[in-house]
Amino acid sequence: MGSSFETCLMLPRTGNEHHEQQSLYRRVLVESKKLWSIVGPAILVNLLNFTTIVITQAFAGHLGDFEFASISVSNSLIFGFNNGLMLGMSSALETLCGQAFGAKRYRMVGIYMQRAWITLFLCATLLLPVYIFATPILRWNGQSEELAVMAGNVSIWSIPLHYSYVFLCPLTRFLMSQSKNSIIAVISSFVFVFHIFITWLFVNEMELGLFGIVMTLNLSWWFNAICLFGYVVFGGCPLTWTGFSRDALYGIWDFIKFSISSGIMICLETWYSSSVLILFTSKLKNAQILVDALSICLSVNGWMFMISLAFFAATGVRVANELGAGNGNAAKFSIKVSVFTSMLVGLIMACSLMILRHKYGFIYTSSPQVLDIIYKLTWHVAISVLLNSAQLVFSGVAIGSGWQALVAYVNIGSYYLIGIPLSLILGYGLDLGVFGIWSGMIGGIFLQTSVLTYITVNCDWDKEALEAGKRVKKWSINKKNIELMQIS
Repeated sequence: MGSSFETCLMLPRTGNEHHEQQSLYRRVLVESKKLWSIVGPAILVNLLNFTTIVITQAFAGHLGDFEFASISVSNSLIFGFNNGLMLGMSSALETLCGQAFGAKRYRMVGIYMQRAWITLFLCATLLLPVYIFATPILRWNGQSEELAVMAGNVSIWSIPLHYSYVFLCPLTRFLMSQSKNSIIAVISSFVFVFHIFITWLFVNEMELGLFGIVMTLNLSWWFNAICLFGYVVFGGCPLTWTGFSRDALYGIWDFIKFSISSGIMICLETWYSSSVLILFTSKLKNAQILVDALSICLSVNGWMFMISLAFFAATGVRVANELGAGNGNAAKFSIKVSVFTSMLVGLIMACSLMILRHKYGFIYTSSPQVLDIIYKLTWHVAISVLLNSAQLVFSGVAIGSGWQALVAYVNIGSYYLIGIPLSLILGYGLDLGVFGIWSGMIGGIFLQTSVLTYITVNCDWDKEALEAGKRVKKWSINKKNIELMQIS
């Protein structure tokens, strides 16, 4: 047997083996090209949007401490709701538009966007009391009277920004589902320059103060939405935009229910990652120093999160497109390429952080105490970055496949039934402080990622493709009119 095995090793490779390897190489190359055509522009857009907020806070900081605190508190309130619920609800379009586009039901892609506008308008109106009564809410939360009043004014001034999400989020998802990310990136770059100019104009030249800063955000976000809408309406999407239609009113309740499940899924992730750490750490001894260090670490983590978030969007689009086209195996292969690529990028970012752990803190502070905590927390930041690079891809798979309701339950169990209690035990019970709190949160993210990995690996993708086909047909047009939709 040993002789036969050695003989086999000495045999030259057959043409078929070479062809299979070349075919795999070409498949990876083609899929990577499709993936990066979405990821590349998405990274740019995410970083520009994140930088816009940073610039706004920087201008507010130059006005005074209370101005900076009020814009930060208000932004946390506003973007916590918008990123959690409004963006989450609009992510339903990644499933529906992506699958419809893959199935070549082009007209329905535009109909879905119009349904999303109606749904998000209703949602935004229901959320208005949070903005109108922000001052008493902040008082109840323990904020000082001066800060509560100032942040409450900022919230009221930001109502136009709140409604801009109604149109901007669906427009972005509509274009992403068609892999038109380059258009989004070009317009976002132009809006970014516009925002810098009007911020300088309103704050430095016209001296409009905090009110002027809020107005710059209102104008920039609406300018972005108008530019995207103009591109869509004036010939940018001739297949998927055929004008306003009454068909958008049919099946609106089913669309709302599906959007709510998407919103809950994203909300649970956003609130867990953005609120829990700061809330629990603020109750520890030496809270000011700890919160300062934690805020810097979360800021660095936020920049890198924007990159991983691009893979989340790209994976959702690719999976939805392939499932809509009935290509279960292609969707599965796309997931493999996305996971590998995102994990590789995450590993590079995590290693870079560890190499620079002695230095990056100096960008934000010169306090020896804060710098020491930042140095010790860098391990937690690096692990979080690496976990997010995998977790967000699998969340993208869920969006592309229409598993939002299932993942909402997974998030509740992993984050709120396991992660938060573990954070409290490690942080307070074992007296590990901020290190224990963050470790517990990492445990929740690891559990959620593990569950989603198990679901994805054991999924029958041919069956998922059939389910996507059924979903597309139920949301399509028959000879008389649109069929009322039922999400199966």
